[in-house]
Amino acid sequence: MNIYNRYAPFIRDFIYQNNWESLRAVQVAAGDIIFNTDHNLLLSASTASGKTEAAFFPILTLFYEDPPKSVGALYIGPLKALINDQFMRLNDLCREADIPVWHWHGDVAQSHKEKLQKNPSGILQITPESLEALLMRRHSYIPKLFSDLRFIVIDEIHSLMRGDRGGQTLCLIQRLSQLAGVNPRRIGLSATIGDLEAAGAFLSRGTGRSTAAPQISVKGTKWRLSMEHFFIQSQQAGDDKAISAGLPSAPDIKTDTAPAAADPGIGYIYEHTRGKKCLVFVNSREECEAVTTTLRQYCEYQGAPDRFLIHHGNLSASFRETAEAIMKDDDEYRTTVTTATLELGIDIGRLERAFQIDAPFMVSSFLQRMGRTGRRGQPPEMWFVIREDEAEPRAMLPATIPWKLIQGIALIQLYLEERWVEPPNLNRLPYSLLYHQTMSTLASCGEMSPKMLASRILSLSYFHRITQDDYRTLLRHLISIDHIQRTERGGLIVGLTGERITNSYKFYAVFKESEEYTVRTKSQELGTIVMPPPVGEKIAIAGHVWVVEEVDYKRRLVYCEQVKGNVPAYFGLCPGDIHTKVLEKMRDILKTDTVYPYLMRNAVARLAEARHTAFKSSLTERPLINLGGDMWCLFPWLGTYAFLALERFLKLICAKELGITALDSSRPYFIQFKMKADEEEFFRTLKELEKLPLDPMDLVYRGEVPVFEKYDEFLPEELVKKGFAYGILGIEEMKMRIRSW
Repeated sequence: MNIYNRYAPFIRDFIYQNNWESLRAVQVAAGDIIFNTDHNLLLSASTASGKTEAAFFPILTLFYEDPPKSVGALYIGPLKALINDQFMRLNDLCREADIPVWHWHGDVAQSHKEKLQKNPSGILQITPESLEALLMRRHSYIPKLFSDLRFIVIDEIHSLMRGDRGGQTLCLIQRLSQLAGVNPRRIGLSATIGDLEAAGAFLSRGTGRSTAAPQISVKGTKWRLSMEHFFIQSQQAGDDKAISAGLPSAPDIKTDTAPAAADPGIGYIYEHTRGKKCLVFVNSREECEAVTTTLRQYCEYQGAPDRFLIHHGNLSASFRETAEAIMKDDDEYRTTVTTATLELGIDIGRLERAFQIDAPFMVSSFLQRMGRTGRRGQPPEMWFVIREDEAEPRAMLPATIPWKLIQGIALIQLYLEERWVEPPNLNRLPYSLLYHQTMSTLASCGEMSPKMLASRILSLSYFHRITQDDYRTLLRHLISIDHIQRTERGGLIVGLTGERITNSYKFYAVFKESEEYTVRTKSQELGTIVMPPPVGEKIAIAGHVWVVEEVDYKRRLVYCEQVKGNVPAYFGLCPGDIHTKVLEKMRDILKTDTVYPYLMRNAVARLAEARHTAFKSSLTERPLINLGGDMWCLFPWLGTYAFLALERFLKLICAKELGITALDSSRPYFIQFKMKADEEEFFRTLKELEKLPLDPMDLVYRGEVPVFEKYDEFLPEELVKKGFAYGILGIEEMKMRIRSW
């Protein structure tokens, strides 16, 4: 009640009008820290636990009592959809107190932005990319806009802690604070933080403040989980009555019937979404398009109205926002097929269940996606649908294991048993971001001396691992390729080639994008694709199939007309980053006979088959298995980056001594190869070579320039190689695994 009484009158009225019986624990904890300390704050609590209100109720109270003379709070969100959603929530709350709420991103009208510039006040909601644009293009406005900035709220902070986008956000906050002469308190919000201490340190970098991260105990939530497995083109694992006797079948009655010849996994989703509001999560844009097209074809085949929507990052804003609006309508029972774009924060009403096709890569993704459901008093509900082609009769051992099924079980069990979530990855060498922030700073500030530029950039806390020698190497290279130019006075400015990069709106983002073409039909914009096919070929986008009528390569436009049919869609690769703990849990699942109550009939039978195979082959006990003759398979049970290091260690350090050839990886599950040595010699050699000094650069292939990040192509080769070898490859983890064998 003390925190409630401390709130401004209009907030107490809001709580009363919404029939809240009490404040939640997260709101009490946040209020205590914001009102009574000067700490930064990290709020980690389950989805729909009231984190946004927990942060903003005290902030708005303080603004009500002492209005800021500029923008008082900056809210940074990872997605436009999330900002639009929060904008509507905050606007209603703030209207009574006359505290303006502004939002700023690429889809916001220029007139709205100009009003803010004339009257900086209240709360500004923005994406990292739009904040970059603001610092670059409206550099001189920053002191006026943010002279009294008191709080920066970073929503879904976990999504910004595994790559350059989070580093960019941290750099932007520090640059803005220096320009405006302020040191605002930072508040991070997330439902899935794996290491509160590391995340708190990340949040506080450069502030001189500590971060309070209250441990919020919540009443246990009941989950509704199911996982079913489907072979795409053959008899199902649970069809044999002798095998499936007594095994659970689908969790509820069928609500519709898919066509008899339907893909069984997609048909299963079709059958259990009619008359319900659902999300179907997939792991790539290509699969998003393919699944939506198939589901719509089933509707057409049955003569039923189309009840499926689509949502992913390559769609135009109109398509995305239409799907969001329909899903928010409680009277609409539609299903949206989506990638991670609907994984974060946005409230799309009373969802009845979520489906997940195959396993996501991370526990945090599973929790975020599960958290889309279960709002408004209902338990969270997710159905996993695992699909695979049945292995051919003569397939080798590794191909007979249902890796995605085992991975899905591992993700669930790691959280249920240990409450484990992936820790943040904060120790890379961010040379690509270093280039980006260097060019952004020069573009916004104009001519700077090399010393001043180095001081400005290397003082940004995210670059704590970058040496002055590395930065000198970068600047010399950028001068040599005309991205930076030296003036007669010895200062540095953006060069002519660099201007072409920094003047593009695509420069604001640090995440890698493929070269995209806008797809249009008549006056309607459908979205974007990568590398359009020739005229006359078909493409899939927005959940329909289209025939290409014209390609304007100069303006990057594709004109098309809708037709019937089915065709794969191409947007670029969707990489996965799987932690070693997930792989180790997968091994444990194969070793034990634990029964998981959420597994359905086919999944139970398929897991039993996999365990039988694992037992007979001893693949969970012995990492190296002979597949016959001189063909071997190594199961290292390592995460993506340690697996990558081991793969290169075998190729570059061990291959000659062991006679290894034809090495072929299925990352991060297994490595197949031919070898002249035997098992004993293999392990003895690995242990001997592991003890020798290893320069990480030795694991870079000759002539290789491992471009991973967006701006790596503009870096000197030596920095690209160094960033990969020292910042990405999991060498220490690999060495520990070799020692354990």
